[in-house]
Amino acid sequence: MTEVAVRQPATTTADLARIAVVAALIAVLGLPGTIMLGGAVPITAQTLGVMLAGAVLGSWRGAASVLTVLALVALGLPLLAGGRGGLGVFVAPSVGYLLGWVVGAFLVGVIVRAGASKPQWWRVALGSLVGGMLAVYAVGIPLQSLITGLGLWETVLSSLIFVPGDLIKVAIATVVTMALWRAYPRAFAWPQRDDA
Repeated sequence: MTEVAVRQPATTTADLARIAVVAALIAVLGLPGTIMLGGAVPITAQTLGVMLAGAVLGSWRGAASVLTVLALVALGLPLLAGGRGGLGVFVAPSVGYLLGWVVGAFLVGVIVRAGASKPQWWRVALGSLVGGMLAVYAVGIPLQSLITGLGLWETVLSSLIFVPGDLIKVAIATVVTMALWRAYPRAFAWPQRDDA
């Protein structure tokens, strides 16, 4: 039996810089604060940063940028919208959404880059919808239901308030990603392909 070596991407200084910059962007998107519309989870602009993380950095770098933010939050830095930070946020009703950010950024990156030699607007929109919305909801809603004690169906219904804003974020992520590609493609660290 022969073993097949799986080649892992090498992390470069440029990768670390990209991850840090996008982590900072996610934190900055929390500065406008939160909007509470009667639910247990606030509406924030930070999910836009999650979508951009995956679209611009790809799957593993995008997820790493989100993990960087969450690690800093766990250390007590008030990087989440509304100045929230510390270990307490990881037992709050929004913890599932925070964990969903990691999955979401990874999936956005997978969808945007799958078989493509450059970003295409429809892949960015689809990736942001599937990863930045559906994956985040798929992790966030069940954990919110568990923590709040509200039934799963009631939690799904109460979470519909996020949909209009998140659809706007999908559109913004698509426009920003395509504009950034035209203005500064080196930001993407897109893998070089022989057929590109």
